[in-house]
Amino acid sequence: MAEENPETPTTAKDVQHQTSKGSWAHAAFHVATTIATPAAYAPLPFAVASLGWPLGVVSLVGGTLSTWYSSLLIASLWRWDGNSHTTYTLLAKSIYGSWGYWSIAFFQQVASLGNNIAIQIAAGSSLKAVYKHYDPDGGLKLQHFIVFFGGFELALSQFPDIHSLRWLNALCTLSTIGFATTVIGVTVYSGNRGDRSMVTYGLEGSSSDKVFRRFSALGAIAFSFGDAMLPEIQSTVREPVKANMYKGVSSAYSVIAVTYWQIAFLGYWAFGADVEPYIVASLTTPQWTLVVANLFAFVQILGCYQIYCRPTYAYFEGRVAAAKNSRLRGCVHRLVYTFVYIALITLVSSAMPFFGDFVSICGAVGFTPLDFVFPVVAYMKAGKMPRSRKLRLPLLLFNTGIAVWFSIVAVLGCVGAVRYIIQDTRTYSFFHDM
Repeated sequence: MAEENPETPTTAKDVQHQTSKGSWAHAAFHVATTIATPAAYAPLPFAVASLGWPLGVVSLVGGTLSTWYSSLLIASLWRWDGNSHTTYTLLAKSIYGSWGYWSIAFFQQVASLGNNIAIQIAAGSSLKAVYKHYDPDGGLKLQHFIVFFGGFELALSQFPDIHSLRWLNALCTLSTIGFATTVIGVTVYSGNRGDRSMVTYGLEGSSSDKVFRRFSALGAIAFSFGDAMLPEIQSTVREPVKANMYKGVSSAYSVIAVTYWQIAFLGYWAFGADVEPYIVASLTTPQWTLVVANLFAFVQILGCYQIYCRPTYAYFEGRVAAAKNSRLRGCVHRLVYTFVYIALITLVSSAMPFFGDFVSICGAVGFTPLDFVFPVVAYMKAGKMPRSRKLRLPLLLFNTGIAVWFSIVAVLGCVGAVRYIIQDTRTYSFFHDM
């Protein structure tokens, strides 16, 4: 995947891309903000606990390396046919035609909606935890904070595009590091402070419960690497686009690998099989550090939510632009469709605040096809494989193995997540205060 030379624009979109000003650092901010959210970090100890040490370590490390590799493949397909494909759907259409466009549009919407439901629940939970620290007897419920968070996102949704969010996402990246550092420190403190003889690593329950929990854990790990927006991010990057994107992706993954692995493995070590689905819920002291961690989580999620809104917003923006409305009417339309979108996400998040279940099903159905399966099959379909037979055959087998294995993971993760959602809806009423 060598660096490309800037080419002469051949389409209107190519000409538009010449105005892109994002550096590799901006790309790293966007990628890290999109992937490394507290909603992605927090379930990892629980996922590893559900799988056990050997399978948990292999799944997490394998997921990290596979998605880093897949992200580089997607970046390498920039202008693969001489044209710039500035969205995931347009890239899929250029390779597979209209069915590729609509398939990716479906998976991207599942990933975007599922991700934003999950992280809005996480943001509301973080705000509620801070509130309860200062007012333990307060009467506000989780649903109130989910609505508060929706209000913040409605204001941020008036920013025109991803590049306009670059400094917010820089702050979000710092918050990611702050959240991870705080949680890692408190986890080590809690693990050393407690009675280690009381920590057990074996799962309780029936054989079927253990199997379905493992299925759900695979979906949660897939969710933790979710990034359905790579071409959209790459379209904000200046020339040389591929080289800058490679550097940005690799920089983001260096942060992701270090923090993900530490939180996942130390969380399982500290709390064993009893670790909560959201790791912060397992931490109890010191109290001030939990407030800091939850504030970091809230800030980080603000930016992540915005990036995942953009495919949906882009559709409505295209309709408004096609109607040739005035700038004022365009702003009014933007306010209307962003309000409707956020209101729907807020309603579902408030009604069904089952964080772990949405994480698993979103990872299985949305992110696994986009982040693990499509990149390798698209790379092969686009004719980017090496011409040398000695290199071509091993790479073909490797890419095929990734596609097949993660297709199986998608099915298993979906089965496990659906089972737990059904169980939760039987246990809890709608709008339950989790």
